[in-house]
Amino acid sequence: MTRRDPGGNQEPLTYADAGVDIAAGEKAVELIKTHVRSTFRAEVIGGVGGFGGLFSLAGLRHRDPVLVASTDGVGTKSVVARLAGRYETIGIDVVAMSVDDVAATGAEPLFFLDYISVGKLVPETVDEIVAGVAVGCRHAGCALLGGEMSEHPDLMEPGEFDLVGFAVGVAERDGLLPAGVAAGDRLVGVASPGLRCNGYSLARRALLDQAGRELDGPAWDGADHSLAEELLRPSEIYAPALAAVREQVEVHAFAHVTGGGIPANLARVLPDDCDAVVRRGSWPGPRIFAEVQAAGAVPAAEMESAFNLGLGMIAVVGGDPDRAVDALRSAGHDAWEVGELVAGDGRVTLAG
Repeated sequence: MTRRDPGGNQEPLTYADAGVDIAAGEKAVELIKTHVRSTFRAEVIGGVGGFGGLFSLAGLRHRDPVLVASTDGVGTKSVVARLAGRYETIGIDVVAMSVDDVAATGAEPLFFLDYISVGKLVPETVDEIVAGVAVGCRHAGCALLGGEMSEHPDLMEPGEFDLVGFAVGVAERDGLLPAGVAAGDRLVGVASPGLRCNGYSLARRALLDQAGRELDGPAWDGADHSLAEELLRPSEIYAPALAAVREQVEVHAFAHVTGGGIPANLARVLPDDCDAVVRRGSWPGPRIFAEVQAAGAVPAAEMESAFNLGLGMIAVVGGDPDRAVDALRSAGHDAWEVGELVAGDGRVTLAG
């Protein structure tokens, strides 16, 4: 309804009346500046607040550099963060999703950009989210070079938000992966203690809707942490470990296990004349997957296509798999030999 004063004149309409608070946006920018600066590498030019982030390639010293870019989001994990009122880890997740895609090609992540859309901009919430993004960038060794926050009052409800990211890395052309994948290669899986950012629509439906579980209740019978803490467990960032393992072992490919699970993502790095055989039971599956499956009576095949089942990354190695396992563990991630490649036609089988 149009607003009018008693004299019949229409009252002035402001942007705030329309649901967009410019002052809140300016406050949020001030709050996040320290987080952003904490991620800067030597190649970053300028500060925070320009129209574009500047990054010098002059000091990278690559012979034949190739830029690698990826984008991804946190999906409906954001719903769990909103329901729990906890935003300190979701920023780590958005970094992990993109930088690990970049690292899986054999590239070093250089910089990252984020995009936060909200129904109503609360500066303190944005500050929590971006603080997590900065933590993720520091873990990955990349700069948080820029970002955007936008308020969408008629598109999203207050409290709702979405978070996506964009990563750029660099690799030598002759160091790009996959390369040399062949029958006889061994598969080394890298641990994902939680769900990362995949399968949350199914997990929420099973645990919260069908089983009636409460986020502030225990993650499972006898657990010493809440279901919210379990579902908001931050994603592992594998990028530095992937570079470290390549220094120790001949790696032919990395498969980042995200949407589609182990079968779909491992198939992306296989040549047409190889099959991958992944041995169930060769790694310890985190309890949360069994909880989701039981709560929703989810078929095994559905679990395999929706979740990573405890392996966030798989290395395809031509060298000694034990050395690869040792290198990954030394870099801070548990790992196991989980299968091998055999002659075939590009299929992935979970056996046993």
